[in-house]
Amino acid sequence: MTDEVRRQVLEAYRDIDAAIALALPRCDASGRCCRFEEYGHRLYISHFEAEILLESAPAYEGPIGAKGCPFQKDDLCTAREPRPLGCRIYFCDPTHQDLGNALTEAALHRLKQIADEQGLDWRYGPLHHFLNHPEDASAVPELPEVGR
Repeated sequence: MTDEVRRQVLEAYRDIDAAIALALPRCDASGRCCRFEEYGHRLYISHFEAEILLESAPAYEGPIGAKGCPFQKDDLCTAREPRPLGCRIYFCDPTHQDLGNALTEAALHRLKQIADEQGLDWRYGPLHHFLNHPEDASAVPELPEVGR
């Protein structure tokens, strides 16, 4: 990942964090956001987010399944700073679900735009895929199509 792409992704994180801080959704610190199967959700992340997460998250034992996040310890996140957008935007507060959906759509659009502007391919998948296949996290330039 280039320094410019990293800067733009981290800027997107800061902007999302600021929007959430203004909205003040309730956080129960219950760890529901990390227990995917138990609470009926799945965390999808982009390869940009995976690369940032994998660079500074604590070590984990694999293979990782889809049940939950390996970085949750005692209902707390041990990868808080590099956590992906889906973690930042997940709200326990049911009164903020529409905001969460809008922020997610805007953030994904922004990340896809970064990929397009930088000539990078776009990969998006479940967290456990990138944790089990960290080589898929590195942003690789698109190959030019032959014969066009």
